[in-house]
Amino acid sequence: MKANRWKLRPRSLVHRRQGGATVVEMALVLPVYLLLLVGLIELSLMFFVNLTMQYAVREGGRYAITGLADADPSSANQQRYKAVIERMKTTSMGLFSKVTPVITTNNVTYTDSTSYNAAMFGQAGDILVIRLDCAWPMATPLMKPFFKDGMYRFTVAVTMLNENYAGVN
Repeated sequence: MKANRWKLRPRSLVHRRQGGATVVEMALVLPVYLLLLVGLIELSLMFFVNLTMQYAVREGGRYAITGLADADPSSANQQRYKAVIERMKTTSMGLFSKVTPVITTNNVTYTDSTSYNAAMFGQAGDILVIRLDCAWPMATPLMKPFFKDGMYRFTVAVTMLNENYAGVN
C-alpha cells in the first residue's frame, strides 16, 4: 500500500505557502485605498470652502442692504463698504484671506483693498449684485494636475435690493 505523501506532510508546511498572501494583498490594495481617501478629503474640503464663501457673501449682502456701518473695525470713521467686507470676513471662518477673492459689485471689479470705495455697494433702493471670484489652493499634489495652476477657482454671488435707508456712510 502506497502512502499518500500529501497526507504525511505536516500541516505547517501547507500553511507556510500562504503565510504572506495577506500582506501582499494589503500592499497592493492599500495605496489605491489611501489615494481614494485623500482624494475624497480634498474634494470635501473644496465643497466646504465653496459653501462657506457662499454663506459669507450672502451675509455680507444681507448686511449691505441695511445701509449700516457699525461692523467697521475702525470706530473713529466708520465706512459702510469696510463694514460689509468685514462682515464677509468674519462669516467666512477665516477663509476670506485664503481664497484671495476679487470682489465685483454691479459689474465693477475691485481687485484689492486699495480700490474699494464708498459707492461700491450702491445707494438706497439700488439692486445690489455682489460676486466673489475665489481661488483655493489645493492642499495635496494629488489633485493639482486636474486644476489650472493647482487652484480650485469658483464664483459665489448674491443679488439683493438695498433697503430705503437714510444716508449712506
